[in-house]
Amino acid sequence: MRHCINCCIQLLPEDAHKQQVGCRGGSHHGHQACPTCRGENKILFHVDSKQMNLLAVLEVRTEGNESWGGFLRFKKGKRCSLIFGLIIMTLVTASYILSGAHQELLISSPFHYGGLPSNPSLMDSENPSDMKEHHHQPSVNNISYVKDYPSIKLIINSITARIEFTTRRLPDLEDLKKQELHMFSVIPNKFLPNSRSPCWYEEFSGRNTTDPYLTNSYVLYSKRFRSTFDALRKAFWGHLAHAHGKHFRLRCLPRFYIIGQPKCGTTDLYDRLRLHPEVKFSAIKEPHWWTRKRFGIVRLRDGLRDRYPVEDYLDLFDLAAHQIHQGLQASSAKEEGKMNKIIIGEASASTMWDNNAWTFFYDNSTDGEPPFLTQDFIHAFQPDAKLIVMLRDPVERLYSDYLYFASSNKSADDFHEKVTEALQLFENCMLDYSLRACVYNNTLNNAMPVRLQVGLYAVYLLDWLTVFNKEQFLILRLEDHASNVKYTMHKVFQFLNLGPLSDKQEALMTKSPASNARRPEDRNLGPMWLVTRKILRDFYGPFNARLAQVLADEAFAWKT
Repeated sequence: MRHCINCCIQLLPEDAHKQQVGCRGGSHHGHQACPTCRGENKILFHVDSKQMNLLAVLEVRTEGNESWGGFLRFKKGKRCSLIFGLIIMTLVTASYILSGAHQELLISSPFHYGGLPSNPSLMDSENPSDMKEHHHQPSVNNISYVKDYPSIKLIINSITARIEFTTRRLPDLEDLKKQELHMFSVIPNKFLPNSRSPCWYEEFSGRNTTDPYLTNSYVLYSKRFRSTFDALRKAFWGHLAHAHGKHFRLRCLPRFYIIGQPKCGTTDLYDRLRLHPEVKFSAIKEPHWWTRKRFGIVRLRDGLRDRYPVEDYLDLFDLAAHQIHQGLQASSAKEEGKMNKIIIGEASASTMWDNNAWTFFYDNSTDGEPPFLTQDFIHAFQPDAKLIVMLRDPVERLYSDYLYFASSNKSADDFHEKVTEALQLFENCMLDYSLRACVYNNTLNNAMPVRLQVGLYAVYLLDWLTVFNKEQFLILRLEDHASNVKYTMHKVFQFLNLGPLSDKQEALMTKSPASNARRPEDRNLGPMWLVTRKILRDFYGPFNARLAQVLADEAFAWKT
């Protein structure tokens, strides 16, 4: 037999010199025995050069002397047995090949992995909910990744050994002014004393036919904001102040900022807080001006556009400014006091962490660390600003972030691979640069397939605390907010010095369903692997411990 490569089917001895059938070479005539079978009456199967007798002995008797003619004259049952054997071998081959690529087997294995991970250390972080999630996980993939855990743990150990929380060098005010000359020329040093929000009057030189929002970049680059600005246009001319033949408009900045983090419940907090009658937010929920738009970034992968001037950002607070203006102009002291209670907020979840644009605009870096951060500029104008931060377990945050932003092929399998790749990239950076340099490294952040750096809360918070006092922060946990919305909202009201609500208003605010919850199709994907969770807990552990230390609250260590 010339082509007996992987397996062969040998007929019984009485016909051995007349007919042989090869599993890949078809039928062959002649009297030379197959070198693989060596005259044995077996079906043989080769996997990785190892000979296997998968189906024991398959006897097939011929009833004639012709090669294929004899085959066709087999009894019907025995022909079926031969065909069935070939099908089984094909399926086994396909199953073996696919299992090597971490895919599900075509033929189910008779051996089932138990509910316990093969690595005992994985049990340390399990709780009842983890165990429930574990039952949904295909065992083959999970076990495969558990075997990879020791090598990934070495990467995490390498990163942990290089973690150093250093104090950043603060820039001088004059250096900030040199970077943003126009911003400092528009925003004054002092604000109106009888307004809770930082507001001031600015001369408006346009005519009655002038569109005050004609050149606003938020309108030009996004169609979804046009209806918002149509409402602003209708209200604009009725809210100007007049003095000495000139028109003046009231300009305002936010009194408080919800600065982060993404996928930590900031949208839900925003939706509930804006129901309070004393709170007015920007016309757009997340302007992202301080971190992106003022640099001309809409999507970083699309490159830089024209920079959004500060006037475009201030336009977003015009509706709130109109109401404050009415209060300031009211003749009744009671009305004035009521209107002065208005407080303006802004809720861009990128404000706390996103400084990716610095490499394009600031060239005086020290060892790869950004010389200026977002908080430097906010503090320069609003040193008494109030800052709200909503955080969650960074492990869960990352998986939620992945499910929300990934466009295709989402799975626990894909998430695990992306986490592993991101850790390797982060370690490569840490081998040469400081922790801060890697956290704010634009190239690294764009290269990582998941936003691992967003969960390094301690790094960002410590940098914010270099310019703002700790008393100016309200740090919340999503886990607490989800379990007791009413308690969380009362903490926010107290922090912002807001007045009490009626029972009806409070019921509306606290009993409404959560905003921006996980989509059904993402929930159907199930949880991340237990081993992936273990890897991320190991990575985020030192950062969580530092955060809990800074806040003097062990709940922020997320140990359970």
